[in-house]
Amino acid sequence: MGEPSRHADSRGIVESILRKIPGFRGYLEKEYRRESDHLARTWLADLVSKCKSSLDRFQRALLDAGKIDALDDCERVRTRLDTLASRIRGAVRGYSGFFDFVRVDEDMLDDVYDLDMSMIGQIESVEASIDELSPDDESPEQSLARVLAEVEGLHREFDKRSELLEGLRRAD
Repeated sequence: MGEPSRHADSRGIVESILRKIPGFRGYLEKEYRRESDHLARTWLADLVSKCKSSLDRFQRALLDAGKIDALDDCERVRTRLDTLASRIRGAVRGYSGFFDFVRVDEDMLDDVYDLDMSMIGQIESVEASIDELSPDDESPEQSLARVLAEVEGLHREFDKRSELLEGLRRAD
């Protein structure tokens, strides 16, 4: 994930000069945070996509075992994972730019980051649940229903992020 300090190390001469302009330094640091937010969301979405890969392996195992009744449930989980990855990738950036009308409070941005980071463990839990699925389970449909409930929990967690940023917009 991109860290502001990494950006600072690779700064050019023009940027170093611009940082001396009053107020511009803060702008640059906020832009670094905005880019870090984007990188964090991209990484989260990639973790969700990794879950889809695990689910695809399970789907193939179901087909090989002739348990086609569970394929619809598998597809339901896959669709919700796809939707979540798209929502994460397409989410509003956590910090508005220099000329934007909406300014995001830095403390609130930290809350957004905290939500993003808490999702990591939840995504890993979903992946572990998918990895534990077996076509030999007595009821793959019930196991998939539990995984789907976990994925829905991730959607709710991501809703909190959207609500937090939406609340900031209304406050301005």
